[in-house]
Amino acid sequence: MASKSQLAKCEQLIKQHKIQVIDLKALDLVGRLHHVSLPVYKDTLKKIVKEGVGFDGSSYGFRKVENSDMILMPDLDTASIDPFREAPTLSFFSHILLTDEKRTPFNQDGRYLAKQTEALLKKVTGADKSWWGPEFEFYIFSNVEYDTRTSTSFYKVEHVEEFYKKAYHAANPFDEYDDFRDELTKLLIQQGVKVKYHHHEVGERGQQEIETFFSDLLSSGDNIVTTKYVLFNFAEQRGLHITLMPKPMYHQAGNGLHLHLYLTKKGKNIFYKKGAYANLSETGKYFIGGLLKHGQAVSALTNPSTNSYKRLVPGFEAPVALTFGQGNRASAVRIPSYITNPDETRIEYRPPDATMNPYFGMIAIMLAGIDGIVNKIDPVKEGFGPYDKNFLEDDSVDKIHFLPRNLAEAIDALEADHKFLKRGNIFSDELLEQWVKVKREEVHSIGTMPHPFEYKMYFSL
Repeated sequence: MASKSQLAKCEQLIKQHKIQVIDLKALDLVGRLHHVSLPVYKDTLKKIVKEGVGFDGSSYGFRKVENSDMILMPDLDTASIDPFREAPTLSFFSHILLTDEKRTPFNQDGRYLAKQTEALLKKVTGADKSWWGPEFEFYIFSNVEYDTRTSTSFYKVEHVEEFYKKAYHAANPFDEYDDFRDELTKLLIQQGVKVKYHHHEVGERGQQEIETFFSDLLSSGDNIVTTKYVLFNFAEQRGLHITLMPKPMYHQAGNGLHLHLYLTKKGKNIFYKKGAYANLSETGKYFIGGLLKHGQAVSALTNPSTNSYKRLVPGFEAPVALTFGQGNRASAVRIPSYITNPDETRIEYRPPDATMNPYFGMIAIMLAGIDGIVNKIDPVKEGFGPYDKNFLEDDSVDKIHFLPRNLAEAIDALEADHKFLKRGNIFSDELLEQWVKVKREEVHSIGTMPHPFEYKMYFSL
């Protein structure tokens, strides 16, 4: 329930900015953004806060058609002026509620589950909060065409950049989009997303990166959604095409959504222990142990597209192994070796990509880590490392556990290993079953569709 002070603050924004439209945003099951807009009349916001806005949950992939009435309720703490609407618009992320008399929170709403997960963390581990720092990797193309029909299937991308070798931190005048990233950064900061830095990434055909500062679980999920929204809209304004898809081009670096994270208790980083391996505490090690033990199942939520696994291959600085180590980018868990401030001791989970529902993906990581802490899963004893060398080129490779090779394997792993996701009733059986169903359908669709490369290989055979 919104407080009087929250409502007064938002009413002041409406008056100050002469707001004409109130916009409610929410993610569907798989992580696609939806919105509904309401013109502003007298007491419009008060009415919305009291009653919410009804919508069809089945169209979000949540519920069956015969039982699909649901309610969007604005989270007044997320108020922001939308920079891409012509009419002055005040935008909110939404809570999703059921239509029962108590207006019960919907147990498949990622934002609600994020709050529940933070509460569970405190209850079972004693940690107060988790902190997340996402890295956004994306490509900028000057033109994109694609289509798939019964008799046609193709894609074509055009790019103004073409470096000979890796383009990491490429400088002017060859970095074509540094001014674009500067302007993008200003927009993100205006929307409450604090940018740490931006630069050209390794991909030679226009790959970029923006890294943001740490926020809690719910805010980080919101920031990921906001960043994607700003990216797509700003590119549209500039006549450019942006994609965060994991592997948009053959033989080019893929796009990840690396997540840096640590836990705090009473404001103190509890992943830090001076003098231990990588200055990482027992709690930090146990978190890693749980994350890597459940890593294959977690992949079904952090890498939930068929395209995800075209990125997770050797040779492109992508993680392929369920291992951990300092500075090792082939490992799923990297512990940055350049950290000197104890308060910034953290792990980086490298497999995720932006096709995930960010709330579900981060919650899955958290629940795996919580399971590791509760059950004291030692990643060293489990054989997950540490590996601070290239284990893909020595005898260690025979001992390594690897990430799934495709989405079907990830879904199989989720079906075999999901008890950790149900701790605290965070993921319900209904949600997991619906997720598996949707993802199996995606696997089937791609698996039965002729690929253009198959024509090159087999048409004249």
